[in-house]
Amino acid sequence: MSYPPPLYDGESGEVSARVVRAGIEPAVVYPNGNKVFHLALGSGTQGTFGLYRWEFAGPRSGPDPHFHRTITESFYVLEGIVTIFDGTDWVKCGAGDFAHVPAGGIHGFRNEDGAAKMLLHFAPGAPREAYFEGLAAGLGDLDGDAHDRFMAEHDNHWV
Repeated sequence: MSYPPPLYDGESGEVSARVVRAGIEPAVVYPNGNKVFHLALGSGTQGTFGLYRWEFAGPRSGPDPHFHRTITESFYVLEGIVTIFDGTDWVKCGAGDFAHVPAGGIHGFRNEDGAAKMLLHFAPGAPREAYFEGLAAGLGDLDGDAHDRFMAEHDNHWV
């Protein structure tokens, strides 16, 4: 396996690093208290990835089994227990555990054991922030065709 094609072809590098401090405000707060922090948006990574910190407030929540056609998704548990569906079983994952789901891989996640924190990584960097914001606004609760259109627009396919 070799390195992918260059993304930068300059001669001497450039000043372009970005630091996100731990104390940032959440970008999205759900009615149940869950929070999403935008750490790296696809629009800021040349579309290579998106990285979000997800904080479960405590009440059980999270998506049922689904898959994505256009993106991979990875989970890294920071605190607490996050139960991740690996396509076959729901697996309890603790701090330091990592799960990667290739495009097409059936997965889901939830917190069955109280408050928890994790990193969500998407590659390439699809605009998942619009999906998270739409869910917080109740768009995931729409009926019929409107619900199906919202989910299809955000590459969520339920099984």
